[in-house]
Amino acid sequence: MLMPKRVKYRKVQRGTLKGKANRGNSVSFGAYGLTAMEPAWVTSRQIEAARVAINRQLKRHGKMWIRIFPQKSVTQKPAETRMGCGKGSPEFWVAVVKPGRILFEVDGVDEQTARAAFRLASYKLPVKTKIVAKEEN
Repeated sequence: MLMPKRVKYRKVQRGTLKGKANRGNSVSFGAYGLTAMEPAWVTSRQIEAARVAINRQLKRHGKMWIRIFPQKSVTQKPAETRMGCGKGSPEFWVAVVKPGRILFEVDGVDEQTARAAFRLASYKLPVKTKIVAKEEN
């Protein structure tokens, strides 16, 4: 699963999910992309599940890019622990996704295959998604 090799601070604050994505919001590498339509935290397990679904559908044809990375740690306190006693330990990693962010890209396959792969991947993700094609200028 995806996670950073090392981070400056182990425990981070939750932050907000306001606004739209102002970077990573256009198809850059491939011909088709899967974009998020709502804000959410996407865990490293969900990213991995979507990656496996896309690769199984592509059957080693074409190329895939993962455009998000889980670099925010989420802490949890142990079960049946009283209030106070500090912050819990990091349990899993999430990627902060805002509306408009491109999650995955594929290239080297036809549109029908890309749509089928992204449809399967969207079932694994906690956000509403839309399939977009690269805009030729």
